[in-house]
Amino acid sequence: MFSFKGFFTQDKNTHLEHLEDDIINNGAKGGENAINFLKTTRDMLAGNTGGAVNMTVKWDGAPAIICGINPENNKFFIGTKSVFNATPKINYTVADIKRNHGSGGAAKKLEYSLRYLKSLPIKGILQGDLLFTDDKETKNIDGESMITFTPNTITYAVPQDSDIGRKIARAKMGIVFHTAYTGKDMKSLSAGFGTVKGSGGSNIFLASAQYTDKSGSVMFNKRDLNAFDAQIRMAQGSLQKAKPILDEMSKTAMSDTLSIGYKLKTFFNYFIKTTQGDMGGVKDMQKRFETYYENLMDKEIESRKTEKGKAPYIKAKKEGLIFLNRNRTALYFAIASHITLANAKNTLLRKMNQIQSIGHFLRTPNGYKVTAPEGYVAVDRVAGAVKLVDRLEFSRQNFTMPKGW
Repeated sequence: MFSFKGFFTQDKNTHLEHLEDDIINNGAKGGENAINFLKTTRDMLAGNTGGAVNMTVKWDGAPAIICGINPENNKFFIGTKSVFNATPKINYTVADIKRNHGSGGAAKKLEYSLRYLKSLPIKGILQGDLLFTDDKETKNIDGESMITFTPNTITYAVPQDSDIGRKIARAKMGIVFHTAYTGKDMKSLSAGFGTVKGSGGSNIFLASAQYTDKSGSVMFNKRDLNAFDAQIRMAQGSLQKAKPILDEMSKTAMSDTLSIGYKLKTFFNYFIKTTQGDMGGVKDMQKRFETYYENLMDKEIESRKTEKGKAPYIKAKKEGLIFLNRNRTALYFAIASHITLANAKNTLLRKMNQIQSIGHFLRTPNGYKVTAPEGYVAVDRVAGAVKLVDRLEFSRQNFTMPKGW
């Protein structure tokens, strides 16, 4: 039996946002969504599975593969997220792949995937992350022979003589499907987040995206719950005080690259990319953001050659600095909310990461360093989907490590 189980939303899975960023994207409503995700996940880890959240494991695969039956012509296709472009790049043949993607590494991965994935009994459209094709390796890690593959940042390692190791060794390719699409045409698809149930045969290793704690070892005890609930209350308090500025920033955070909301999101990514330590206190982070914003706007102004070209950036900088000065207290609580939500999320991640069936490592000049999984995707029927990732651990590595595809 080959089937997909999951929760459906209205959005295509072209980009998932971090849980804490939802307060910048969607204001106070985003704060409510974030708190709801955290509480429901807490309940799941405390043994209460009656909530309406679906949790899947986020594998660090690449590139994204989208394949299945095009509802417009009933033909099997394969592609990347570019199948959702205004001018979609949909591939039915190797010739299509060469025309749409050239002859580089991504094109070769698509050709390899087309050869094997068309044999699967896919009825609709699936999206997944490619784990390996012909690039598996056998490595000695801590004295044990392991089958390894490094699709993106994380190296996955499985004992060579284990059941799963033998399956991977035999397979021509590995992939993890996490999203299914339904709809009458490519422009009106609805996404479902979950995992595939079934076998890929001997040629395809189908990794599971389902999060399951079979051992019960990640259960929250009373002490854990009390500490976590204190983090939630702290987040709720700062969110209440930040509500006006969050709602104001959310109006332009997704659409105006010169807006304070948009720049605040880029600031957090910049901070993670450039720092080697944890985020400091809220006051320190606020000062860092104000300096970052002013310097960034100055660079934008200096890069324009004409006065006409400089004008909109000069205007945006002036208005932005006035906004920051008038809303210093509110901005403090907005940043506090972001940091506290991230801390609460990381509390959950530390618990969930205790269950691993496959080893996770980072390649270093001195060998392999044990690391946590990339993260998880939490899906709620109403609020949609967000990713739960330790940004200071994984995202920094993802920013800085070279990619192999």
